[in-house]
Amino acid sequence: MIIYGKNAVREAMLGGKTINKLMVQNGQKDKQTLDILTLARKNKVKIAYETAQNLTKRVSTPKHQGVVAEITDFVYSTPKDIIARAEERGELPFVLVLDEIADPHNLGAIIRTAESIGVHGIILQKDRACAVNDTVYKTSAGAIANMLIARETNLSQVLEYLKHKGLWVFGLELGGQDIYRTNLKGPIALVIGSEGNGIKQLVKKNCDEIITLPMHGQVNSLNASVATGIALYEIARQRTI
Repeated sequence: MIIYGKNAVREAMLGGKTINKLMVQNGQKDKQTLDILTLARKNKVKIAYETAQNLTKRVSTPKHQGVVAEITDFVYSTPKDIIARAEERGELPFVLVLDEIADPHNLGAIIRTAESIGVHGIILQKDRACAVNDTVYKTSAGAIANMLIARETNLSQVLEYLKHKGLWVFGLELGGQDIYRTNLKGPIALVIGSEGNGIKQLVKKNCDEIITLPMHGQVNSLNASVATGIALYEIARQRTI
């Protein structure tokens, strides 16, 4: 897998990802790049110096910031790993479940927000959904290196497992209870549906409650990553009260 951009590469290194090769644009001496080179040498990563044109050809975009890395494929965790992380931290579990999110830019943005507010892990639908790829890495601005991500075929079974572990499962969709009038302080799993179809009916049946973001404009839907961010921050706000 190829990732690029200073934040994405630096966070991958700090997060313990295996870097097979680091490619840096000739002549770059800014602090971020020098820090990345220091990390690479410390971890005995192979370093190659390239022209800006060669790096652009490698990643098919000039937005590489002069830093590109080859890494091993992303290693997925399990729902059990995610619950264990919360227990290790002595915190109430906070899990995000994504039902068929297909756009890698949406997935990367969601990961970035989730990591920033302390979500313990994200569970992805395996089929008909986006997997972790280089676009997701880049869009997450490196946050993915610090996030546990599981990829499961049967989300209904996953929700049953989470409920067995004491989590209350909320689905975010129209027609539910106002999120700002809902108690979100306990161990929680938040389910987000796909960009076009929302939460699948079978998955929705396994939610304990449906919550909704109040809408006051003419458009009654939000981008998946925007809606997820708003909901996650409300949950985080309540958990700190």
